Amino acid sequence: MAAMTSSARPFLNRRLAEFGTTIFAEMSALALRTGSINLGQGFPDTDGPEEIREAAVRALRDGRGNQYPPGPGVPELRRAVADHQLRRYGLAYDPDTEVLVTAGATEAIAAAMLALLEPGDEVVALEPYYDSYAACIAMAGARRVPVTLRPAEGRFRLDLDELRDAVTDRTRLLLLNTPHNPTGTVLTRAELAAIAELAVERDLLVVTDEVYEHLVFDDAEHVPLATLPGMRERTVTLGSAGKSFSFTGWKVGWVTASAPLVTAVRSAKQYLTYVASGPFQYAVAEALALPETYFEDFRADMRAKRDLLAGGLAEAGFGVYVPSGTYFVTTDVRPLGETDGVAFCRSLPERAGVVAIPNAVFYDHREEGAPFVRFAFCKRTEVLQEAVTRLKGLAHA
Repeated sequence: MAAMTSSARPFLNRRLAEFGTTIFAEMSALALRTGSINLGQGFPDTDGPEEIREAAVRALRDGRGNQYPPGPGVPELRRAVADHQLRRYGLAYDPDTEVLVTAGATEAIAAAMLALLEPGDEVVALEPYYDSYAACIAMAGARRVPVTLRPAEGRFRLDLDELRDAVTDRTRLLLLNTPHNPTGTVLTRAELAAIAELAVERDLLVVTDEVYEHLVFDDAEHVPLATLPGMRERTVTLGSAGKSFSFTGWKVGWVTASAPLVTAVRSAKQYLTYVASGPFQYAVAEALALPETYFEDFRADMRAKRDLLAGGLAEAGFGVYVPSGTYFVTTDVRPLGETDGVAFCRSLPERAGVVAIPNAVFYDHREEGAPFVRFAFCKRTEVLQEAVTRLKGLAHA
């Protein structure tokens, strides 16, 4: 007999009422059910460097991290993160007070939103956005204010005037993502400088998701916002081992920021997972010290896969926005005679044996994202080649 309750009130907190099962779960289940190639969820289908996997095995065998690691993260990883930021970007952080290890960047986002926001605060976020942004803002009781990236001249662009107009007296925080998922846009130094000027002028905090920092292509440049004038003391930067080293299941992320900001984020984080991924933290510390040749080879491999998939999608009849960063390609389905990306993605497994993600789910203004569909290219070359072959059939269907 089903348990009865004395109230008709829904079980789910009303702040989360608009959030059901994620699109990633839905589309991955569809891929499994239909035997389709899954180019939806953004995870590699091969592991990262063998020496880093062996470093995790060694940590397990040596008993490092098998019990609770320190709340802020193991010292080796915090030092490695600080060294990485200094070596690559000239950003000096104290590993003891200005670095925090998290259960992936997703927990870092949640902890930052819960720590830094009060009910009624406004958060300006670039739309489309990773779906956890909206949920974490809602859990904090804040209000999200989207500023839409729109396609122009082959990429999705930020309207800086629209961004400025979105900031009000209630705005507490800007939430940025560059390189940007799902569009593949990398904000330019000039765009970031304008954002920095706005943040300083309006005394705003900024949380910047830079998990794809090592995946920038062609002439694009990743510029950490915290390097710009006036930004180090107001910026919380998020990083991730999963995206940089292809070990997404390890769930190791980090926060770098000034000591007061890290203290605030840690205060929320300690009541989420408390700690996570103990042995993996030691392995990621070694990964961050890999030579530059690793990162060069990683980018070159992903760039070749990007070109393979983007070219195949164009031949299949999609409108293609070749990404400057991340491992996603956003496409326009209107040249195929379609207008609804959600319906297109739900039918694509039966039509072509491939799964993708509709961008509309990453928008508040769903009509803005209606015709756009995202494909992941962080897969083996032979998988991408087969997917391209299948998708080309759409042009002749």
